[in-house]
Amino acid sequence: MPEGLIVKALSGYYYVQNAEGGNPVQCRGRGIFKKRGESPLVGDRVVYSETENGEGAVEEILPRASELIRPQIANADLAILVFSVVRPELSFVLLDKFLVHTEHARMDAIIVLTKMDRIPKGEEGEAIRRTADKARALYTSIGYQVLLTSAHEGEGMDELRSALAGHINMLAGQSGVGKSSLVNALVPGLKLETNEISDKLGRGKHTTRHVELVPIAGGGYMADTPGFSQLDFAELGIDEIGSCFREFAEWSPSCKFRGCTHTHEPHCAVLQAKEQGLIAESRYDNYVSFMTEWKETKRRY
Repeated sequence: MPEGLIVKALSGYYYVQNAEGGNPVQCRGRGIFKKRGESPLVGDRVVYSETENGEGAVEEILPRASELIRPQIANADLAILVFSVVRPELSFVLLDKFLVHTEHARMDAIIVLTKMDRIPKGEEGEAIRRTADKARALYTSIGYQVLLTSAHEGEGMDELRSALAGHINMLAGQSGVGKSSLVNALVPGLKLETNEISDKLGRGKHTTRHVELVPIAGGGYMADTPGFSQLDFAELGIDEIGSCFREFAEWSPSCKFRGCTHTHEPHCAVLQAKEQGLIAESRYDNYVSFMTEWKETKRRY
């Protein structure tokens, strides 16, 4: 039986792209998946059978290299985290929350700051640029690639195209940050629906209704995922949150106590590094906040 890649899941159908190209095959999933409590995901490499009417059935899900819960996608190896510098304003808390979840999924991440062309003039604009420069300096120092972009002006797009080539890329971010505009700029001829930011609410409407893999130049795919603004830590263990902060890895092996939470323990190397300015105060504060949120989430359950 042939193998293929699920590039779209919609209304109970899985659209499987085989290696030979052509149109994806519309497939149903076998009932055995439901009995096992499994579900095929966009990005899954699968074995499928073909029926006489040109459709097919997903027979087997091949082993996954990665899996993300929200948005649900398998085998993505690079997360493109999209944050705008204006409307909605850049949130370091939300960005760190996204990074924790992508690190937990064992994916690398590129941070893309959008709407650079919409920065106003004057003092307000200067403050926004300082924030963008601060974000680039901070996250570059940790080891992430940070790109300043404008989908409308083309700023940073060539660099982004090079970074995407050859990967299954997960595109994610808060609604209204310009994800669909990025996809439209990167994939000529594809016109995803975009919405302006609501003046009343200060955020965008959700314009993407399902996860879909879009083929990109240079090989590989990009997943345009539904916008969302909330992530929780229910699926993470408390000891996993710290391991999702890259800069902690250098210091945590030197902590005196095994299983150190890096919040109050004596001789904590992470705390000492923070006090010496070797770990950014904002990142550490967000870490403590996430730990508190994890405890409150577990208490509710």
